[in-house]
Amino acid sequence: MTRLRLIALTALLMVGVLALTPRNFWWTGRMPVPALDLVAGGPEVDLAGRLWIDTDAGCGAGPRVDPDDCLAILWLVGRGADVVGVSTSFGNASGQVVQDRMAALLDRMQAAGLPLPPVHAGFAGPRDGAAEPVAVEALRQALAAGPLTILALGPLTNLAAALEGRPDLVANVQRVVAVMGHQEGHLFHPSEGNGRGAVLGHGPIFRDLNVQVDVDAVRDVLAMGLPMTLIPYDAGRGAVITETDLKQYAQAGPAQDWLATQAQDWLEFWQREVGTAGFYPFDWVAAGYLIEPALFDCAVVRAKVQREWALWLVPQRSLVVAPAAEGDVLYCPQVGAGLHELLLAP
Repeated sequence: MTRLRLIALTALLMVGVLALTPRNFWWTGRMPVPALDLVAGGPEVDLAGRLWIDTDAGCGAGPRVDPDDCLAILWLVGRGADVVGVSTSFGNASGQVVQDRMAALLDRMQAAGLPLPPVHAGFAGPRDGAAEPVAVEALRQALAAGPLTILALGPLTNLAAALEGRPDLVANVQRVVAVMGHQEGHLFHPSEGNGRGAVLGHGPIFRDLNVQVDVDAVRDVLAMGLPMTLIPYDAGRGAVITETDLKQYAQAGPAQDWLATQAQDWLEFWQREVGTAGFYPFDWVAAGYLIEPALFDCAVVRAKVQREWALWLVPQRSLVVAPAAEGDVLYCPQVGAGLHELLLAP
């Protein structure tokens, strides 16, 4: 009976929260916030030619595991990006699953005759006194060799460890492009769908996963004052990947065909639970920024880790952005119509 009372109380609290919250918020996940001063196709940034990718690539390892990391990595290598190294992380899947999925992707890339970037095993969870993995020293060596752009597709654990106490290496970080961040009170909520999802029949609410699996790493990296570009959830809306897109993508080669198959469960999850025609390819969109940053509308922001309630009964630590007069952190929530075509171009 106690458990039933607790469930009933929780339900009543949720109803109360919704009753006190404007419908356009709990339906769309958008509280009123100060407008960002977005610059169409900018502001311009300097991106080093040498690229390091840090990834929590689950790549379709389960029905609710996205394929975006593998889509991003395969696309960048296929376009001739100078990927000097890849470090594995955790989040979308466990550290071991991420290593296994990266090995599977490299097998298909090798069979397709594509160059293979070196892959290094990184942290499998927040540092918390864990032994330093080989990826951390590999990243340090890559930074010592010259300026580097870092594409962070997962948590910032490996990056925070590599730069801790190393101001000489911090100076060689040309820019960090990270998939994370949101405006205060905004939920990661694809409310435009009509699926049978978990929240009031209009789709699930996702977490800012790359932040929440290791908030301390995000805080540590922000404190270093690095040039950063944040590619948030909203940017994915501009490049929805449909079943037709995956069929087209599969025709590009054996590696793409394999990856399109791995993406099928994720596509069906979005169609069924979210109710959209396709999925938002968050990490693939971030890769697009490295090739055509002019397709992104961005604003200078102040970014900080803070606790916020949003719709949750228990506050969560989040990476929240707000307008700023100046700074070197960019937030890019809008993308141009040409990005979808760019990602699918052979």
